[in-house]
Amino acid sequence: MRKLKILLNKKSGRNNQGRLTIRHQGGRHKRFLRLIDFVRSKKDVWAKVEGIEYDPNRNAKIAKIVYEDGLRSYIIAPIGLEVGMKILSSSDAPIEVGNCLPLGKIPVGRMVHNIEIKPGKGGQVARGAGVGAVVFGREDKYVLVKMPSSEIRRFLPECTAVIGQVGNEEAKNVNLRKAGARRWRGIRPTVRGVAMHPKAHPHGGGEGRSGVGLKYPKTPWGKKAVGKTRKYKKYSDYLIVEGRKRGKAGLTK
Repeated sequence: MRKLKILLNKKSGRNNQGRLTIRHQGGRHKRFLRLIDFVRSKKDVWAKVEGIEYDPNRNAKIAKIVYEDGLRSYIIAPIGLEVGMKILSSSDAPIEVGNCLPLGKIPVGRMVHNIEIKPGKGGQVARGAGVGAVVFGREDKYVLVKMPSSEIRRFLPECTAVIGQVGNEEAKNVNLRKAGARRWRGIRPTVRGVAMHPKAHPHGGGEGRSGVGLKYPKTPWGKKAVGKTRKYKKYSDYLIVEGRKRGKAGLTK
């Protein structure tokens, strides 16, 4: 039987040269990586839900499933998926919670999650706790999906998605209660840029309490930090029908 858990090495935000590339990481508790099957690679074979488990690497719960041939796997657990239920990954699967189908076979108005961007690559969209996207309609050779951010995006009908909304929707309301609980999770303290010296941050320096003091707020590396920060030309621009909180994609810098 293949392993479903492997020990997750501590990186503390460093790359292979030991240089800090992601700030505010380090010092977490020992953790195992659960190997999640985002592809749902075993097609046309029924699986039974063995249990719903906690995963320290994400805010959503995960479900352990066992296929008819004895193979076990982890998937993201949607709302309504319970122990003992049977699920299927197939182009002919029934439209029920936990089943994985191509977007072209899912009726308009259904809520889905774990959506593929490229066919066969595995689900990359709508995987967080309480998140769900809605099949919005059809357009030429594409399927329109309304994202959790209200963005309407085109997907190929061959891209797969899982029926239902991701479970553990109360995760956003959890109060960690103390700073140490964040340190257990590997999250180090964040310092405001205006409290730093000028060599450490563009907002730093000045006498007493000073503001940003620039035309617009910047990241520690001098990039624009607020407002319209999306690339002017991005590979996915032609796939966006209606942007998030703005008009057509590609019209703003």
